[in-house]
Amino acid sequence: MKPKNHKIDKESRRNFMKKSAIAATGFMIVPRHVLGGPGFIAPSDKLLIAGIGVGGKGESDLTSFYESGKAEIAFLCDVDDRRAAASRERFPKAKYYKDYREMFDKESNNFDAVCVSTPDHNHAVQAMAAMERGKHVYVQKPLTHDIYEARKLTEAANKYKVVTQMGNQGASGDGVRKMKEWYDAGIIGEVDEVYVWTNRPVWPQGISWPKTSSAVPPELDWKLWLGTAPYKDYVDGLVPFNWRGWWDYGTGALGDMGCHLIEPPFSVLDLKYPKDVQCSVGSVYVDEFQRGYFPESCPPSSHVIMNFEGKSQDSKNITLHWMDGGIKPMRPEELGPEEVFGDGGNGALIIGSKGKMMCGTYGLNPHLLPTSKTDEVNVSQKYSRVEGGMGGHYAQWVDAAIAGYGEKTLSSPFDIAGPLTESLLIANLAIRGYDVQKTRKNEKGEEQVYYPGRDIKMIWDAENMKVTNFDEANQFVKREYPDGFTL
Repeated sequence: MKPKNHKIDKESRRNFMKKSAIAATGFMIVPRHVLGGPGFIAPSDKLLIAGIGVGGKGESDLTSFYESGKAEIAFLCDVDDRRAAASRERFPKAKYYKDYREMFDKESNNFDAVCVSTPDHNHAVQAMAAMERGKHVYVQKPLTHDIYEARKLTEAANKYKVVTQMGNQGASGDGVRKMKEWYDAGIIGEVDEVYVWTNRPVWPQGISWPKTSSAVPPELDWKLWLGTAPYKDYVDGLVPFNWRGWWDYGTGALGDMGCHLIEPPFSVLDLKYPKDVQCSVGSVYVDEFQRGYFPESCPPSSHVIMNFEGKSQDSKNITLHWMDGGIKPMRPEELGPEEVFGDGGNGALIIGSKGKMMCGTYGLNPHLLPTSKTDEVNVSQKYSRVEGGMGGHYAQWVDAAIAGYGEKTLSSPFDIAGPLTESLLIANLAIRGYDVQKTRKNEKGEEQVYYPGRDIKMIWDAENMKVTNFDEANQFVKREYPDGFTL
């Protein structure tokens, strides 16, 4: 069989033009997709994307959009010329800016969509500014730094009728769909407990802020990098990676890996918001007698327990354990002594009344336990797969943005990504509340430091976005931005 010729031959085009000519006006318009033939994507039909934060993961994201064949990278924006260099070389036709606000003011009529791949603390203001202008948005995980921001972005996506996606590409993978099919088929029964763990952080946490500032590199606009965060002098080693361990900018191991690891059980069990949360955290010793107290920095390890209501009055509540810093749950007895638990450093274990299943990061390599059961059980495919699996996460958003709001299904739109992100940040409320200091007088009349957020279960009011029994934790629900930044 000869391959299809996607070009229309000259005779066909001539005939078409004769039949389609508009005699009254003496001219005609031929759609570009007609001239190009089936499968041709005209430049006017491609999604024009502006990238904010275009180094590292940002460059990777933009490349994936471009390689879909349906997108052009029209604008690049980064506060650090060093980080932007590779993307500027890869997309030489894209105009470059340092301040996303200037880019939006000058170029909003010249692009359709925005990719936000900046540090966590600036996600919300950048994504909101794009949505207010009617731009479709793709935002790296976690969706936001604060709970309030996540709720507002979720509402804005519906208000402005834009196509949204969070960058947790595992949501488009086959693994989570396979696990959901096992669960729906009743293979593991009713679930009441989930364990999720990671070997992160792999950056410094549980430390004090450096006492010595450094000269700002000439390629970096430090004030723009700080964005919504309070001003501090520049210190070496913070950018481009280690900001993740500081509460002003990052969201710790939970923010970094939670959207990849908690998403599978979140999707399988159709979870929404936790009703309560409690935690314990690891600490470091500043000397042999005293543990360190570093409220600006995320702890080196933590174990957070979130409780979710069951879907009906008759179903059990679901307890989800999050563990980071190398803490792991006990190996299930059905797992062989030398079999890999999760993917080694990370994983999720879902425990039901009839059985268990586990997966690695992104929902990869899902298994029923014992693992031999995986190949023995056959269930029919219930959920359609994303073309390209995890890699198709990018093209899925591009296709949906071209089609328009509400026309296509996405794996992680803000309606899904928002509640998932909020749940992670609610867990972080417990972690941050754990180290809230207060003072009181002891029986001798001396001032004594104590930590009222420890050893309590924080009750969460999802509708009003507040902890009802420990008000000190609510200061972390919503930040105040410096002048020049609004949500």
